Amino acid sequence: MQFAKRMEQFGEGIFSSLLAMKKRRLAEGKPVVDLSVGTPNIPPAPHIIEALVEAAKDEKNYIYAIQDLSELRLAAAQWYERRYQVSLDPETEILALLGSQDGLAHIALSILDEGDLMLVPDPCYPVFADGPKLAGAELYYMPQRKENGYIIDLSQIPEDVARRAKFMLISYPNNPTTVLAPDSFYRDVIAFAKKYDIMVLHDNAYSELVFDGASCGSFLQYPGAKDVGVEFNSLSKTYGMAGARVGFCLGNREMVKNLGLLKSNIDYGIFLPIQKAAIAALTGDQSYVETNRAAYERRRDLLCDGLTSIGWRVERCPATMFVWADVPEKFKSSMEFVEALCERAGVIVTPGSAFGPSGEGHVRMALVQDEDQIQSAVQAIRESGILL
Repeated sequence: MQFAKRMEQFGEGIFSSLLAMKKRRLAEGKPVVDLSVGTPNIPPAPHIIEALVEAAKDEKNYIYAIQDLSELRLAAAQWYERRYQVSLDPETEILALLGSQDGLAHIALSILDEGDLMLVPDPCYPVFADGPKLAGAELYYMPQRKENGYIIDLSQIPEDVARRAKFMLISYPNNPTTVLAPDSFYRDVIAFAKKYDIMVLHDNAYSELVFDGASCGSFLQYPGAKDVGVEFNSLSKTYGMAGARVGFCLGNREMVKNLGLLKSNIDYGIFLPIQKAAIAALTGDQSYVETNRAAYERRRDLLCDGLTSIGWRVERCPATMFVWADVPEKFKSSMEFVEALCERAGVIVTPGSAFGPSGEGHVRMALVQDEDQIQSAVQAIRESGILL
């Protein structure tokens, strides 16, 4: 059999490799604390689950969805008005997605032709680069350097690269570096995009997981944002609906329309009971959002402060459900440290190298275990002697 040449640029996903490590350890009867994959373990609020259950009982809801429920798009528009003070037309400026991952994998196909240039952050969530690769695009990595607070420096993008670029992806609060961007960055991005005729996508999956009393808005709230781009948002982390797969593309109506056209040839929409649950999440009691945020902040404090107390200095992350940490100096690579940490402590984290060239020298830890498990992880690392 001869498969598509485009697949030659993809190896086994890092999370598949980490799962294999986990299974081997469990097969040996050894304990594991998995802090690798960012899958929330906090369930949705009861009223969201109830809406899903009730809709699932209705046999009429098992047809193809084909199009988003108008009530869902309206709920999303009201959510953006209420939360971000952004006005959106539910019919032309909002498209529901099968989770942000669906949109991130496909939007490049709706914009980029083979050989077009795409600007992506480095380090970045893997699908940010994988989507453009599937489209046959050329990638230019925009470094997110520690000395710049992990914020992209647009002035360092060469003039010829900026003129060739067709599409640009940014994301703050950032996965994996966890930082927020200042208002000035978004204004600069909009001016940069207009100057060079570049379409922009801002992934805003973590705006509700911001800690220490800080807050985060939307790319779309800045003047001119809808002229140049769209924003993706997701119910996965905000409402604990990761497995339900609900996200949104919002903003520039031409980009929304074009992605919708592509998706109309790929899928049949979101299962109607899940759309009903999403409506309940967006329009119902919002106290869950704060309760959820507070739970992640407590986990962050336990993990970061605990690791620092045993000799691995790990700064508290300002946002997201992740911690971005330097690899202890004695290890030559992030993967070497990950393997040693699993073997000696039974704690699984993700190597920074999985997030692009600039990720090397770091690991990402996901705050996806209960507090007692996080404490167990810290204790296991201390007892392993791996930091000595």
